[in-house]
Amino acid sequence: MTSRSKTLQYYRRAKIEDTIFNVVNVTLLLMLIVVTIYPFWNTVAVSFNDAIDTVRGGISLWPRIFTLTNYKAVFATGAIPNAFFISVMRTFLSTVMGVFLTAMLAFALGRREFVFRKIFTFVVVISMYVQAGLIPQYFLFRSLGLVNNFWVYVIPTLMSAFNFIVIRTYISTIPDSLVESARIDGAGDFRIFLQIILPLITPVLATISLFIAVGAWNQWFDTLIYCSGKVELHTLQYKLMEYLSASQTQGKTAADVGAMSLAGGGAASNMVTPVSMRAAITVIAAVPILFVYPFLQRHFVTGLNVGGVKE
Repeated sequence: MTSRSKTLQYYRRAKIEDTIFNVVNVTLLLMLIVVTIYPFWNTVAVSFNDAIDTVRGGISLWPRIFTLTNYKAVFATGAIPNAFFISVMRTFLSTVMGVFLTAMLAFALGRREFVFRKIFTFVVVISMYVQAGLIPQYFLFRSLGLVNNFWVYVIPTLMSAFNFIVIRTYISTIPDSLVESARIDGAGDFRIFLQIILPLITPVLATISLFIAVGAWNQWFDTLIYCSGKVELHTLQYKLMEYLSASQTQGKTAADVGAMSLAGGGAASNMVTPVSMRAAITVIAAVPILFVYPFLQRHFVTGLNVGGVKE
């Protein structure tokens, strides 16, 4: 067999192997996509389906009887819009203030000229491993006046040791020449932080922002512990938890379902069930994150080079 025929045979075999790999790879990825998307798609279908018809089951990809009654019921009560507003505000404030203050602390404790940086860094890191527990924390928040207070959602989340370590590690990759040249030009620490450090660490800030935002948006346990006695401070996820608990309650009677009918009508088309309400609230709760995530995803794998000195 000539070298030419061997080469052709090699490339033919390689082409077949590549084709098999691509087919298997695409098939597995499609299966992963279906497994990932189907539960949410099914929830969307249930949220747009008639509540009484949903009890029969069998809803898969499309609503059997399309209706907007479930969403009308969600917004008909003042609790859900108010809970949505509380969740948005706590997420926005926790993300903006938490990222800014954590980045500022990471910059300060990352400077070699700061004498006590190792001591303060140890205090921050040790908080990841040593915690007082839920009961002492509750008494602390109560003594600070944070129980049944909106700021209990924001203040405890302003600093995270994990986020601090991530941001400080990223800042350590920035050449010291940038800071030194800025000092020669007369810039102070705060100006250096705002105009030099923050633009250069945008990718890690976007990543940490997404971590904080998703965590704050999905949180409901702190509402149960600290704000359950104040209805106007209930979050959307806490309301979702309440409806989830209601839908799992045993012995749900027709009278219970009838009590959840929309005001102004007792027809079956105006009735909602805990399952349909839960589906509608789940969709409403997931939409903001679905809109925010694509804008931050690109920062996970890309970096910014806003000028700088090459060393």
